[in-house]
Amino acid sequence: MTQHRNAQPGSATVVDMKLEVVVIPVSDIERARVFYQSFGWRLDARPTGVVQLTPPGSGCSVQFGGNRSTAAPGSAQGLCLVVSDPQAALDKMTSAS
Repeated sequence: MTQHRNAQPGSATVVDMKLEVVVIPVSDIERARVFYQSFGWRLDARPTGVVQLTPPGSGCSVQFGGNRSTAAPGSAQGLCLVVSDPQAALDKMTSAS
């Protein structure tokens, strides 16, 4: 068990938690799926109207679909995709768009 950093010795502990899915609002689900899969992202699930993909080596997936968020397409902010080779990732992304 992991003790909460502000907890006093002998007090409550924190349960292990992981962020596993982030919802990204998009206007075209199929176009977004093709775009992300072109980088080698794994297609995890595709129930009606929803797509879930996971970047290689990531413990967190992304989901998009009409019934996942009321946020405007393109409005996601503050998300960071960590890559081992920034220039190669940029080259791949700009050639795919």
